[in-house]
Amino acid sequence: MAKLYFRYGTVGSAKTLNLLAVAHNYRQQGKKVVLVKPAVDTRFGADIIKTRAGLEMPADIVVPASDQLVLPALTDVACILVDEAQFLCAADIDQFRSAADAGVPVICYGLRTDFRRQLFPASQRLLELADSIEEVKTTCTFCLRKAVFNLKLCDGCPTLDGPSVELGCEEKYLPACAACYATKHGLNNSRTC
Repeated sequence: MAKLYFRYGTVGSAKTLNLLAVAHNYRQQGKKVVLVKPAVDTRFGADIIKTRAGLEMPADIVVPASDQLVLPALTDVACILVDEAQFLCAADIDQFRSAADAGVPVICYGLRTDFRRQLFPASQRLLELADSIEEVKTTCTFCLRKAVFNLKLCDGCPTLDGPSVELGCEEKYLPACAACYATKHGLNNSRTC
């Protein structure tokens, strides 16, 4: 039976690199994969899935924020791979659950929480519906512990202000462990920046 997977990690944990490696492996075996991304992610182009290391593939489906996902006929599809799943809506996740129930594995990659440590709605739905939940790990920018949170910067200083969805790369977001996140935000009675 096919499964719905949620592979989550902080910023900079190589989620997209993992997705593109999985896509490459399927294609090397002559199997069809469908690559999906949300339209809101325009960092590297409207229909491009690209890693920070420079690897890229075109998306087969770009999901507009205002429309519900419409999956194509899945009769010859071996797997659906979803990048930046946190930016989709909960109803889209329900569609992926249906695709998995119909026999097509769906692997969603994305963030679990925003920079305020709050769940994205699509990530919450994935946590509710996924058969398999796997963490893609990386280390904290400031120490050697495992990163668990996304630290947002504004003019180089940590901030808790601004919208939950604001695109950026290393200039705006860093992976942080719980202790460094708290220290950088002054949540443990210390002050920085």
